[in-house]
Amino acid sequence: MTEKTTSVQIVMPQHCNGYAKPRLFGGQIMAWIDVVGAVAARRYSQKAVTTVCIDHLTFLKPAYLNDTVVQEAFVTWTGRTSMEVRVDSMVERLDGSRELINRAYAVFVALDDDDRPSPVPAFVPETAEEISEYKDAEIRKKQRTGK
Repeated sequence: MTEKTTSVQIVMPQHCNGYAKPRLFGGQIMAWIDVVGAVAARRYSQKAVTTVCIDHLTFLKPAYLNDTVVQEAFVTWTGRTSMEVRVDSMVERLDGSRELINRAYAVFVALDDDDRPSPVPAFVPETAEEISEYKDAEIRKKQRTGK
């Protein structure tokens, strides 16, 4: 499996709505997804990257004020210059257990020094999970592009 990139955040008041039991804003978790996904893509390609899209963003459960949010990102597919990255967001309990609250897929394009798309190393899936993610990524690509 490609190396996982991990990010950890504590949900603070500025990340929440104003409800009686403050919940994490969806837009905040989207911003965190963009950052951790970009870091995974940069590490994989060893190049600067730009976000093309974030799709298949599913909010499964909420995160609340003072929760610890752990995000794990890894490359699932590559094209000539693009990479799809899966980002899992989980709430981590004080006992260390984790519950998935969000899964997203983001596409990034590697850039050269002139900000033009630049080739990336081919991703070759090896494990059963990688093979499954790769096949699903190709389906998502067709849905996004029609190709």
